[in-house]
Amino acid sequence: MRLTPDAVLPRLRGSFGREYVWAEEAGSTQRMLTGDAAHGSVAVAEHQTEGRGRLGRVWVDEPGAGLTFSVALHPPPPVARWPELTVVAARAVAAAIGPEAEIKEPNDVLVGGRKVAGILADAGDRVVIGIGVNVGVAPWEGAGAVAADRLQLLVSILERFERGYDAWVTGS
Repeated sequence: MRLTPDAVLPRLRGSFGREYVWAEEAGSTQRMLTGDAAHGSVAVAEHQTEGRGRLGRVWVDEPGAGLTFSVALHPPPPVARWPELTVVAARAVAAAIGPEAEIKEPNDVLVGGRKVAGILADAGDRVVIGIGVNVGVAPWEGAGAVAADRLQLLVSILERFERGYDAWVTGS
């Protein structure tokens, strides 16, 4: 199933993703969110051709198999706390995957010791969190993948990420 707006928007349970941008293919979901994207806006691509990870690494996905998306955030100061949002996102991804998932700080999620997801944060006057999850297929040697419905996984991650973000903002 493609993660088009008509498939995703009715399933959302919070405010994240209410502004939703979708593409069959994109260089990077990070660049799909324009500078005026509202807090909680989400960009999803069925396939990324220029996905990247931390330290300039390449993020490879399988067209229609992986889950690649970004979320625009407008967090409050101090800016020095903004890097914590990577871990907030990693917790949301791990919780959505299930109890077998563990976080390798600051930005990886593992299942059975194999990387199944990565998180990348880009910050300027806002933070854009990019998330890639291997769903069904491990796209490179040594990687892992989760057996999940991409739509349910996306909805679950967004709901958990929003709750985690709200808790981070309030300090609770």
